[in-house]
Amino acid sequence: MTDKNLYKTLKERGLLYQCTDEDALKKMLESGEPIVLYEGSDPTADSLHIGHCIPYCIMRRFQKAGHKVLLLMGGATACIGDPSGRSEIRKIMTPEDIAQNIEKIKGSLSKFLDFDGDNPAIIVNNADWFKDYAYTDFMRDIGVYFNVNKMLSNEIYANRINEGGLTFFEMGYMLMQAYDFIHLNREYGCTLQYGGGDQWGNIVAGVELQRKLNFANNTNISLVGATNPLLLTPEGKKMGKTEKGAIWIDKDKISAYDFYQGVYQTPDNCVEMMFALFTDIPMDEVRKLIKEDIVNAKRVLSYEITKFVRGEEDAQLAQEASKALFSGNGNLDNVPTFNIDKTQLPMSLVDMLALTKLVTSKSEGRRMCEQGGVLVNGEVKKDFAYQLNTEDFVDNVCLLKKGKKNFMKVVIK
Repeated sequence: MTDKNLYKTLKERGLLYQCTDEDALKKMLESGEPIVLYEGSDPTADSLHIGHCIPYCIMRRFQKAGHKVLLLMGGATACIGDPSGRSEIRKIMTPEDIAQNIEKIKGSLSKFLDFDGDNPAIIVNNADWFKDYAYTDFMRDIGVYFNVNKMLSNEIYANRINEGGLTFFEMGYMLMQAYDFIHLNREYGCTLQYGGGDQWGNIVAGVELQRKLNFANNTNISLVGATNPLLLTPEGKKMGKTEKGAIWIDKDKISAYDFYQGVYQTPDNCVEMMFALFTDIPMDEVRKLIKEDIVNAKRVLSYEITKFVRGEEDAQLAQEASKALFSGNGNLDNVPTFNIDKTQLPMSLVDMLALTKLVTSKSEGRRMCEQGGVLVNGEVKKDFAYQLNTEDFVDNVCLLKKGKKNFMKVVIK
């Protein structure tokens, strides 16, 4: 049996944007019987940023409700590149780059989905079924069902044509994604595809392809496609990056503090949806929190997402450092950075203060410590002989503060 409240949850949290047959979806999710669904993405980078993880948050809810989740890695489609939302052709990737990216991404996915339990998520790669599918066979079996005039009227392609042109190479993307759905239905019994709002045209293509195959083969297979709303900044850009760079999931790409601050910089218009996606806080509480104090709402959001992605210890350290440095406001863009070598540790606090020039002399450093004017990662340190060691560096970063306005980010290089 599955959680029959999943459909209600998706609606309440605003996670269902478009659906090819919402009545059928509601019936599927309220039946109590598990379904198989998939979400697809092309491994165009070797790591995930927070924007990439939006669909995985939704897949996580389906898995927790008892449904079988398939994650499709587009090893074949990445060779072409999705033209959705693009003004020019994507950089063509080599099969070796794609395979390497898939391996690196798998580790990040385990933060969102269970791959080892009683109902493990399954990773599939469309390169496995396209590599031996001859072009002429594919065109005969699948291409015959696609009307070019209708394809060109689709927003995905129409925008590209208006902005400078579309290659035949890219037009094949829709056919391949549509066939993915057919293949996964045949092999796994998959009946639902969920994706971002910008994938609507490709998702509908898969549902319509099955309808045409039903007519041609006298079958009665029903597929459903659904999307979540895109998380867009006021400038119309997808969430996931700040002016400082991407909010990466992997620990080796970003410190816990910078991750926390990256989430804190979420545009006001995206805060509610970020709560809906990444937390289980009831939406009436979320809206009340935002209405009362958007700044505090962002603090709560930053803590909850950092805890979810990085762990509670990292979240607490990042939150304490943020409070100590900025009372929850601002970021580290203008805070000076001092690089050290790991071999320099352990080092006494007073020596570090002098080395980083936060104090003009060790005597000043000792006095500031004794007076409670020195903080390490948001915690007051009165013992000037305190030995700073690797344990004080969260993802190789330690935050020092002297007085009210003097900061230093010490980084192990």
